[in-house]
Amino acid sequence: MGITRRSIGLAIVLSIITCGIYALYWIVKINDDVNALSGETQATSGGMVLLLSIVTCGIYELYWLYKMGERCDRIKGNASGSNNVVYLILGIFGLSIVSLCLIQDTLNKAVSRGTLILV
Repeated sequence: MGITRRSIGLAIVLSIITCGIYALYWIVKINDDVNALSGETQATSGGMVLLLSIVTCGIYELYWLYKMGERCDRIKGNASGSNNVVYLILGIFGLSIVSLCLIQDTLNKAVSRGTLILV
């Protein structure tokens, strides 16, 4: 089971049309893909991220966005990156969808480069 490119525009449209239900699915898929690419196969699963985000009324999602920034930096090979802060700030201001788009862009570029670290 590999990681496939996803259309960011289509994901946004589907998230809007489904009143956010697709965004929840997108979070699960993004989490699992980033975990695989960053080599952190023992990290929190996408389903658990979704459950914890719902139970904590979105507070866990802010933590998750911060951690995704660190993992995306690792995928890009940028050890001193600041994606974690950017994703967190976007989440705090209610723009988590922008963070999801940026994470998906990182995944799409990694798939295009062929730098998959599937473990």
